[in-house]
Amino acid sequence: MSVSDEQRPASPVEYLGVNTHAFGPGRHLRSRSKVLPEHARGHNRALVLQTLYHAGAMSRADLSRETGLTRVTISDLVAEFIADGIVIEMGVREAVGPGKPPILIDIDRFGHQILGLDLSGPSAFTGAVLSLDGDVLERREVPRPESPDGEAAYAALRELAQTLIAASTQPLLGVGIGTPGVVRPDGVVLSSPNLGWTNFPLEAKLGVDLDLPVLARNDANAAVLAEYTFGEAKADFMLIKIGRGVGAGLITGSQPLLGSRFAAGEIGHVVVGTDGGPRCACGKDGCLEAWLSVSRLGAAIAADPDSRDDILRDAGTRMAIAIAPIVAALDLSEVVLSGPADLLDGILIDAAIETLHARTLEGVFEDVIVRLTHQDDIVLRGAAVMVLSGQLGVS
Repeated sequence: MSVSDEQRPASPVEYLGVNTHAFGPGRHLRSRSKVLPEHARGHNRALVLQTLYHAGAMSRADLSRETGLTRVTISDLVAEFIADGIVIEMGVREAVGPGKPPILIDIDRFGHQILGLDLSGPSAFTGAVLSLDGDVLERREVPRPESPDGEAAYAALRELAQTLIAASTQPLLGVGIGTPGVVRPDGVVLSSPNLGWTNFPLEAKLGVDLDLPVLARNDANAAVLAEYTFGEAKADFMLIKIGRGVGAGLITGSQPLLGSRFAAGEIGHVVVGTDGGPRCACGKDGCLEAWLSVSRLGAAIAADPDSRDDILRDAGTRMAIAIAPIVAALDLSEVVLSGPADLLDGILIDAAIETLHARTLEGVFEDVIVRLTHQDDIVLRGAAVMVLSGQLGVS
């Protein structure tokens, strides 16, 4: 079962101007104009659900005070949410004074589940059934096709999704996918050479095959949403996902940044320096991915274990050279890395911080943080955020 179109907030444009920790099209989020009457209901629905999701159980009166909506509006919306199975009554709060004790309400965090799919692994596609709080409940894998074969990749993905649907124990709110490549906002994969997809309508095709709402995004863009919603990130940051490849997701002004070509954060094939370097899979020499990918770092260290510190220091330095202009141009507060801690934490991050500070304006960017994420399953959890945002307006 999924939330129907009638139950769903009308569109991100209509409901995401209400909370600095929600995301949607930036020009609409930052608009100071009044909410139009025809948009007010979707706006109010998302505001109530966003508040409950992050604040937890509260009374209707508490919710009215927190959101600024009238008690009549809150009462109507809550009744609608309860009828839809989105919100439940939790029982009465312990009385601390005279009067009838209030009934607490909350999002029914166990009444629906979400499917998350991560296609970025080196040898397997990973999927999970997740709770609305982003907790992994069931996990499955299928082998990744050895060569780029678009039909085989889609067949493996569909098999994984169907297996997870069978493993779910509650109605599914939707399916979120994090995939390598350049992905349009409508879920068309414009280019994913490693999977053999070009102009592939992933979102629409899988939605029809599964009969569920499906949302597809680049894997790094999915990961940055997880760090934003479930992690410790600020409103302006970059997440660099380092694995088989290197890619980044960006949040600026509490908004995901995609770019006019939907390729913002494609930093893996930026050439770092003018001294050549390792040959990259794209055919160029010295791309950031050729210096920084997990396979390259592992192979370089295995070939010369005594030079491990120098290899990691050089990789951190080159990463900082690549991202310093981005940090300065977008005035980012922090850079978060997602990847193997044994390679990234320590020497590599220390070198990146030193180089980043040396290559940006003194006294302005010295407080920029470079750190490792504390989250596991970051793409899967980001896929859950995509579904929460798309279906409920919650982020």
